[in-house]
Amino acid sequence: MSKKIGFIGLGNMGAPMAANLAKAGHSVTGYDVAGTTAEGVTAASNLESAVAGMDVVITMLPNGSILRQVAAQALPLMERGSLFMDCSTVDVESAKNTSQAAEDAGIFAIDAPVSGGIGGASGGTLTFMAGGSAEAFAIAQPLFDIMGQKAVHCGDAGAGQAAKICNNMILGVTMIATCEAFALADKLGLDRRKMFDVVSTSSGYSWSMNAYCPAPGVGPVSPADNGYAPGFAAELMLKDLGLSQQAAEMANADTPMGELARAIYAQFVEEEDGHGRDFSAMLPRFEKRTRG
Repeated sequence: MSKKIGFIGLGNMGAPMAANLAKAGHSVTGYDVAGTTAEGVTAASNLESAVAGMDVVITMLPNGSILRQVAAQALPLMERGSLFMDCSTVDVESAKNTSQAAEDAGIFAIDAPVSGGIGGASGGTLTFMAGGSAEAFAIAQPLFDIMGQKAVHCGDAGAGQAAKICNNMILGVTMIATCEAFALADKLGLDRRKMFDVVSTSSGYSWSMNAYCPAPGVGPVSPADNGYAPGFAAELMLKDLGLSQQAAEMANADTPMGELARAIYAQFVEEEDGHGRDFSAMLPRFEKRTRG
């Protein structure tokens, strides 16, 4: 059944997600402060007109602070029994705060950050990590099926963000380790393709090596083959690693590798040439470095 959907945040991820919903026959109205639009989506001149009277409101926003601001504006305009779905990657506390505010207003809420990048958003192959009630997940499921290939109900409010943060902490750590290993292999005179052939079928196997290899011309096509133009920008990895450490501090969890990965990406993005490059551009960084 066609739904009236308001989509807030039509950036690199939000625009193709909204377009896929429209293509599937839903009536989608979109709003972005930057004035961006999406194919098949009715452009709203302000947030209010993108939210009022909608069955579902979906947000794809830069951070938790903006999410809280948008939710504070949107929830009073939404009808009881409608759904507020946030697909941003934000801190767990902001996700829980937004869910509680929605619940207090009689609105279903689900935090559903995504994995799959711009390609997944365009192709409708994203993975959603969802936190919220079973009822909210059931309402969202048909929309997940349009925008993605998989949706996992991770638990109550905030659980989706927790899953995304933990996943991306692993990703940041393993990408650094993969790039370090390639740089070491270079210095030891080991051919990169031979290195890939061994590691990709041995105990060093990882997504960073097998699906997103940071060495150009080795393995499946990846951003390394396009001069490290970002599929997933280094500054976004830094953001996610920062969220992981914020969550670790809140939960009193010891995450030394996650903290070190955050520090390395901070140096890469803020002090070196990492900003605007793919997060796998750690490899050329390590190529140039020595132990001194």
